[in-house]
Amino acid sequence: MTVDELVVAFALARLDNPGLDLEETAEVVVRRVGPEQAVEFAARNLAVRGELRGRAFDSAVEYVLRTVLQLRDDPGV
Repeated sequence: MTVDELVVAFALARLDNPGLDLEETAEVVVRRVGPEQAVEFAARNLAVRGELRGRAFDSAVEYVLRTVLQLRDDPGV
């Protein structure tokens, strides 16, 4: 999944669940994309953080949230 696709998935999840905070919305995205993509998100996040291990779901949620916030704060990225 590209970053653009991730942002669209996040936006759709946000529209479907307007009462959730950003982290809860990221959790919805990770649940929707399935286990293989969640592991890919976790791997990307752990690579960015320079770590070799971590809980896959939590790391995937952190990746989604970090990506969305980074693009929101600096759209030139």
